[in-house]
Amino acid sequence: MKALLHAGLALLGALVATAGALVQGGWFPGGLLLALTATAALFYGGLRAAGGQAGVISTGAGWLVAVVLLSLGRGEGDKLFWGGLADLVYLLGGMTLAVMCATLGMFPQQPRPVRPLDK
Repeated sequence: MKALLHAGLALLGALVATAGALVQGGWFPGGLLLALTATAALFYGGLRAAGGQAGVISTGAGWLVAVVLLSLGRGEGDKLFWGGLADLVYLLGGMTLAVMCATLGMFPQQPRPVRPLDK
């Protein structure tokens, strides 16, 4: 069951990367913010859905594979990333967000201190 969850998270990561690549280039600068926000939500959602850092790894792997494949382009010269400032911010920002979300799971959750009821 966990393998199916992680495969779904990787597929979702690829879909968000593809949508982000289209949006960030088409609606600069609002599209870049939208793409980075969706990427952050993807990584954090993967962290919570899987209950740990493996969810961020799954979504991050799908996102990274899609971004690399989209940046390679085709033989005719069609590609989504041309090396502009927005493209670099999206690529580096997405990787930074993945690392940030992966380190969120490293901190143990502290229970709230129990205090007597004040009357």
